Amino acid sequence: MTRTVAVTGSTGALGGMVVDLLGGAGVVPRLLVRDPSRAPDVPGAEVRVCEYGDATASRAALEGVDVLLMVSGSESADRLQQHRTFLDAAAAVGVGHVVYTSFQGAAPNCTFTLGRDHHATEEHLRASGMAWTFLRDSFYADFLADLPDQEGVIRGPAGDGSVAAVARADVAEVAAVVLQDPDAHRGLTHDLTGPGSLTLDEVAGIISEHRGTPVRYHAETVEEAYASRLRWPAPQWQYDAWVSTYTAIARGEVAAVSDAVERITGRPATSLAELLGQR
Repeated sequence: MTRTVAVTGSTGALGGMVVDLLGGAGVVPRLLVRDPSRAPDVPGAEVRVCEYGDATASRAALEGVDVLLMVSGSESADRLQQHRTFLDAAAAVGVGHVVYTSFQGAAPNCTFTLGRDHHATEEHLRASGMAWTFLRDSFYADFLADLPDQEGVIRGPAGDGSVAAVARADVAEVAAVVLQDPDAHRGLTHDLTGPGSLTLDEVAGIISEHRGTPVRYHAETVEEAYASRLRWPAPQWQYDAWVSTYTAIARGEVAAVSDAVERITGRPATSLAELLGQR
């Protein structure tokens, strides 16, 4: 049976990787984008324009879709409402299965504040009547690689906690596999992590070795973390998200290592050292 597969966020890093992987497997997805001028050039692909918060455009874009990859929306104060609007549109036009990129440890009270939106989105999808698969990725290893400031210091209140960060490309590969055989992953939650869990001292050491220049971790207090980030004007929810990235690590909420990447893709998850070597 030929299914219509749609991918959101195909102009972004993760969605773009998924589109490329699907194309390599002979699957031509429908590309759901906000700006059609930025859509990837995929021979034979249909491009539909919509935004998560626009119910009418979303229903039109999703008509006839069997399997949908919903890459979580950009961070914003109303992201959860946008997610709910989009999922309601998907259910209204009969989308069969939604694969949603969530967050490791998503819960109503998880320390990482944005993880709470992911939990609420999961609950909305569970109640929608559509089949679902959750890809709960840890923090991206790609993000860790860019943490050092201009002085070569990683600053944050992570204490001696650790994080099982996952390479973005590994998440994309898992998503591409799931989209090609969604029935095998129906109703499953996959935690997506790297091959090990690293403290930020260890992260600094790995980056130092890669760069050939010293990088170190400075453990801030929570108060110091909020104060040091005031240099970047932002709403309070954004400060809370930035700081809770580190406090989630400190509390061990993103330390667990999963074998899902290897189990689903057939190859080991990418380590931070390997990722840096690919740059």
